[in-house]
Amino acid sequence: MKRAIIFDAGTLITFSMAGMLGKIKELKNIFDGEFFITEDVKLEVIDKPINIKKFALEGLRVKRLFDDGVIKLPEAIGVNVSELNKKTEEILSVANNTFFGRGRAIRIIHSGEASCLALSRILDEKKIKNVIAVDERTARMLGEKPENLKRLFGEKLHMNITAKQENYKFFNGFKFIRSAELVYIAFKKGFFELKDHDTVLDALLYAVKFKGCAISGEEIREILKLK
Repeated sequence: MKRAIIFDAGTLITFSMAGMLGKIKELKNIFDGEFFITEDVKLEVIDKPINIKKFALEGLRVKRLFDDGVIKLPEAIGVNVSELNKKTEEILSVANNTFFGRGRAIRIIHSGEASCLALSRILDEKKIKNVIAVDERTARMLGEKPENLKRLFGEKLHMNITAKQENYKFFNGFKFIRSAELVYIAFKKGFFELKDHDTVLDALLYAVKFKGCAISGEEIREILKLK
């Protein structure tokens, strides 16, 4: 196994709410590698939801992907749980002590996202190419353009934000993909049996946007140009 996609909870929830969860299995069938979730993500998308009536059906749908081996825990390839937990705590500590407002640290990621970043680091060490499927903007910006988060938080929180810029390099090297890009791949592979080809991709991309994928209308227009 030389390639992997690590799924954060948000991406699986987006697919589920948009009625596209089955496309994860179809994507796995053509992917030369494995799909992973961490124990923290499993707790978010399976273990907790199936015990809450409002979310039980969605939890059961994701559980079927897990039971069928479409998505797996990293222990399946020998990842040490204690090592993963240690790296998760380290990432949480650094990330949540990077930006400050009114003298207080701003909590910017939670354990699920941090565990995905931690697993990515471990897979890098194992020489396994990997990408993290995450729809939430903050986690992606932390890895891609952390300097932009300072401005974003200032605008959202209406306060002066300071940053430990020396922490930025700690998050270099992560690679990300959103549900929107995964939907585009599924569309190009013909996984959607819809006849009106002129508007199908547009509809699919806006479906995931309105279900939680942080993607702008301009970004959607750029993807549509690739069609």
